Amino acid sequence: MTLIRRFFTLAFAASLATTAVAEDSKLHIATVDMQELFKQYYRTNEAQKQINVERARIQKENNERLARIRELEEKLGKLRKELEDPAINDSKKQALFKDWQAQQQEGIALDRERREFLQRRNQALNEKMVQRMKGILEEIRKLVEEKAKTDNFDYVFDKSGLSTSQVPFLLYTKDATDITTGLLKTLNKDAPAGSLTAPDDTKPEIPVVPAPADGKE
Repeated sequence: MTLIRRFFTLAFAASLATTAVAEDSKLHIATVDMQELFKQYYRTNEAQKQINVERARIQKENNERLARIRELEEKLGKLRKELEDPAINDSKKQALFKDWQAQQQEGIALDRERREFLQRRNQALNEKMVQRMKGILEEIRKLVEEKAKTDNFDYVFDKSGLSTSQVPFLLYTKDATDITTGLLKTLNKDAPAGSLTAPDDTKPEIPVVPAPADGKE
């Protein structure tokens, strides 16, 4: 379940539980596209750019480690050719074989360390990204809540939210006011120049939160 669904599932369930409304009263309902707010918010794009810089730094170090491993592989290849030379004596062959074994073990250890490094750093970066995006989502949620209170909305539905079967929660709402555009202007009113452009012309997606071990959301 995405973070955005976590924020709005309870509100949606509460609306379904309302079975009767007085005939002389009318619900004041609004809709909002949380995906759009999240993607177009300048702080989301800034966070994504910083994450991309860190990811590139990790990849650079990984490439440096790979280069060292490839150097060892080239040396091993040369040693293997020497070992296959029938002209060398047994004493020389034994020395070459010991050298080959030592460098092979070094290469295996370096590659293991590289893989562990890559897994560790990427996991830490992903966790950092999720935490930052959760903070941004919470900021947006609070703004939506303030808007709802100010304009006296009874319910605000996220029209981009999907159920577990990937079907939109909100299929139809009569006379609902879409507050997305106004909220987006509020979010980006202090945006620095150039901060509204996402890196590589792509827009970050709301991160998916892994389900608990028991499978419950």
